[in-house]
Amino acid sequence: MTSAVTTSGSTSGILIEAEDFENHGGWVVDSQFEAQMGSPYLLAHGLGRPVADATTTVPVDEAGPYEVWVRTRDWAPPHGPGRFTLSINGAVLETEFGVNGDGWAWQSAGKVRLPKGEVGLALHDLTGFDGRCDAIYLSRDGVAPPDAVDAGARSWRKRLRGLPADPVDGGEFDVVVVGGGIAGCAAALTAARLGQAVALIHDRPVLGGNASKEIGLMPRGAQGKLLLEFAQRTEDGDLAALSLLQAEPTARIFLEHRIIAAERQGDRIASVVAVQAKGGAERRFRGKMFIDTSGVAMLGVLVGAETLFGREARADFDEPMAPEQGDEMHHGNTLFFRTRMADHPAPFPDVPWATEVSKDYANLSGQLTKPGAENGAGPVVNTNPDNPTFQFSAEPTEAWMNQFPATHYWEYGQWLDPYTSGELVRDYLMRALYGTFSNVKKLEPEQYANLEFDWMAFVAAQGEFRRYRGDHVLTENDIRDHTRYNDMLVDNDGFFCIHCAWNPGEGKYDFRLKDWIMDLRDQKPYGIPFRCLYSANIDNLLMAGKHISVTHVAGSSVKLMGNGAQHGVATAAAAFLANTYGTTPRGLYDAHLEELISLVERLNGHDHDPSNPGATRRFVAVPG
Repeated sequence: MTSAVTTSGSTSGILIEAEDFENHGGWVVDSQFEAQMGSPYLLAHGLGRPVADATTTVPVDEAGPYEVWVRTRDWAPPHGPGRFTLSINGAVLETEFGVNGDGWAWQSAGKVRLPKGEVGLALHDLTGFDGRCDAIYLSRDGVAPPDAVDAGARSWRKRLRGLPADPVDGGEFDVVVVGGGIAGCAAALTAARLGQAVALIHDRPVLGGNASKEIGLMPRGAQGKLLLEFAQRTEDGDLAALSLLQAEPTARIFLEHRIIAAERQGDRIASVVAVQAKGGAERRFRGKMFIDTSGVAMLGVLVGAETLFGREARADFDEPMAPEQGDEMHHGNTLFFRTRMADHPAPFPDVPWATEVSKDYANLSGQLTKPGAENGAGPVVNTNPDNPTFQFSAEPTEAWMNQFPATHYWEYGQWLDPYTSGELVRDYLMRALYGTFSNVKKLEPEQYANLEFDWMAFVAAQGEFRRYRGDHVLTENDIRDHTRYNDMLVDNDGFFCIHCAWNPGEGKYDFRLKDWIMDLRDQKPYGIPFRCLYSANIDNLLMAGKHISVTHVAGSSVKLMGNGAQHGVATAAAAFLANTYGTTPRGLYDAHLEELISLVERLNGHDHDPSNPGATRRFVAVPG
C-alpha cells in the first residue's frame, strides 16, 4: 500500500504531509498560501457539515513511543471553528486540533506507542467549518518540529520526505508561460500552434484562473476566435483549454506547480523553479522567453522587474479619474457562492465567530448561479441602510442595470499586502458569508428554514496586485481618447470599473465595497501597444493579463479576462519572433514591428480553416 510519507532513514521522526494522504475523503487540498505558511494543507470545507475522514497509512520501522505533533491553525481565534481530531490505528486521540490560537503552529497531542509495520491515520472533521491540517510529525527524540517558514524548515521537510535538496531538471523550452488563467491559456496555445516548445506552469488543478470552475467568472472584454474555442465549458463547468493544450505535441502542462524562485542572469531570466503541491517535488524550468500570465506579476517580484502598485496620483499621468493623492489601495479579492432551497429543513449551526464580522448583514444577493453565470439573485431580509451605492458617470443601459446587485461587491483586502495576506482575506470573506447566511435564516426562520449553501469557493478570485512597468504605461487618457500608437497589437474592450474600499475602520460591513464607480465611456474598443506587453528592464520577459503596463485607472478596464486573452496571443507571437530572430521584445519593436503586427493580425483573424470548421489551422510565420 502506498504511504503518505517517505522517512529519512533516521529514527528521529516520521513526517506525514496531509496533502499526500492516500484518501482525502471530504477534505480538499489547499495550496494557495504555500509561500506564506510553508506548505499545502488539507481543508475541511463542508459549509457547516462535517466532511468524511481523510485516511492514510504510514510504515513504522521501529516500535516504541512517539510524540504526536500536528501543524494547524485556529482561523478565527479564539473560537476554533475548524476543529478536528486524529486517530491512530482506530484510536482517537483526546486532543482537539484547530484551537491553538492565531497563526500556523505545531500542536502536540502527547505520546503514543506505535507498533512496527503499517499504522493507519485518520483526520476526523468535527464542524464542517474549514478545519485545516498541514502535516503530522511522529517524533522519537522529543524535539519539536521547526515552525518557521524559511529555508531551514523547507530543508527539514525535504530530508524527511526523501526529496533532493536541489530542484530536478524540468526541461528546456522555447517559451515558459507562468499562470494558467485565460491569458496563460491563450499564450500557451498560440505558442504551441506556432511550433514552439512551451511549458505552461499553473498553481491550480484546473485551468482558467478566475474563469475556472473553481471560481466561475465569465471572461468579459474583447473576445476573439481563440478565446471562444478554449473557453467552451463541459457539463461540470470546466474549460476546454486543457484538452486543446494536451492535443498540442509541443506543449507540456504542469498543473498544481507553484513558482517559488527564479534565476536571473544579467537582464535575462534563465530559469524558474516550481514546487508540485502533491509530493513536494521541485523542478527547474529553463527557457528562452518567459511570459508572465499569473495576474500577480510573480516573475517580476522574483527577479526585480520594475512594477507599479496601488493608485497613482492624478498628477502622475494627468488622469481625471485618479485620486488627488496616490496611495496603496488596490482592488481586493472576491469569494463566490451559491445558495438553494432544499426540499427539507436545513439547520445551520451558530456561528458567533462569523457574526463578529457580518454583524446584522442579511443580503445574499450577487450569487454565482453556475460557472460563467454571474450576479444571481439571493435572499434579502433587511434593507441594510449601510449598503454601498453606485456611481455612474454615464447613463447606464437597462442591460447594465439588470446585472446588479453585482457579485463583485463581496470584496476585501484592498488595504492589505496582497502577497502576504491571501489566507486572511479569504478567511475574512468566508466569515462574512457564513455570518450573512446565518443572519438570513435567523431573521426569517420560517421562510428560509430550507435554505442551504449549495457551493462556496475556497479559492478567492484574485484582485489587483503589482503591475509591470513596460516601455509605455497605458493611461486613462489613452483609453478614453483612443490614442493610436505605431505598435498597436490588439484591441481591448470594457468600461472603467473602479472598486472603492472603505478606509480602515470606516465601514460597518467592510467585506462589501463602499462604492463602485463605473464609467461606460464610449463603449468602443481601444488599442494596446506592444510596449505595454514587455518588461522595461528584463530582456526576455513578456506579460499578458491585468498586470500589463497600465495605471490603476486604465487597469480597471484592461483587467477583463477576455482582454487578457488578446494579450496572450500577442505575447506568444512576440516570443516566437524573438526566438526566430534571436532578439528581445524591444528588439522586435525596433526592427521587426511590422512583421509582429502582421502575425498577430493573422492569428486573430484566422484561428480556423474556414473550409474545415472542425480543424485547427497551424500557423507558420516565415520571417521576412
